[in-house]
Amino acid sequence: MLLKDKVAIITGAASARGIGKATARLFAEHGAKVAILDLNADAAEQAARDIGPGHIGLACNVTIKADCERAAKEVIAKLGRIDILVNNAGITQPLKLMDIQPENYEAVTDVSLRGTLYMSQAVIPHMRSRKSGSIVNMSSVSAQRGGGIFGGPHYSAAKAGVLGLGKAMARELGPDNVRVNSVTPGLIQTDITGGKLTAELKAEILKGIPLNRLGDAIDVANGCLFLASDLSSYLTGVTLDVNGGMLIH
Repeated sequence: MLLKDKVAIITGAASARGIGKATARLFAEHGAKVAILDLNADAAEQAARDIGPGHIGLACNVTIKADCERAAKEVIAKLGRIDILVNNAGITQPLKLMDIQPENYEAVTDVSLRGTLYMSQAVIPHMRSRKSGSIVNMSSVSAQRGGGIFGGPHYSAAKAGVLGLGKAMARELGPDNVRVNSVTPGLIQTDITGGKLTAELKAEILKGIPLNRLGDAIDVANGCLFLASDLSSYLTGVTLDVNGGMLIH
């Protein structure tokens, strides 16, 4: 088991078919105790029960710094420590450039970018005190290729910001043995994409994916497991592409 006796926080992990919950389940299978954070306390608690005994679910709005700090303290109080943080929470909106309104920009960048900063700030003092930690940030292929299938330009900007923030964090936190890496998923079949993907659109998308299939949440979860575990103990500041070859660079 790659995460035996580790404690992990995963944000935005209550959605049944989402990347966060798949990651939580995989981490649990590898011996970690998992704290699932989501906006809705009941959903977070149910997701924690779904992956097995000993895990916890907490309400947390990652765009509110005090909420992140409270959640981190509660995880330490209930599970003893924090070894891993997966900044998974994010939202997307399929808007064109000129249709993005201030409220759209704020909503998307707040969750992905501000949320990644605030949640990381909440756990870093604890990780620094223990001279150990792994932070995994969820970005997107959209940040690298200038737009995706369903996310607007403001989503690309937010996820590109996550990459830049992660690299700067990695440089600053390296001397404390706290590693920071990012994952850039391609088109993954989740609840977010499920209702928008027609057979025609899927066929067109597959033409640009060398592995000739869409990704599943477990594909991204496997990448997170690698970056969270000691298998990647000499990696920090890296971007791990999980896109089936959609973007090769």
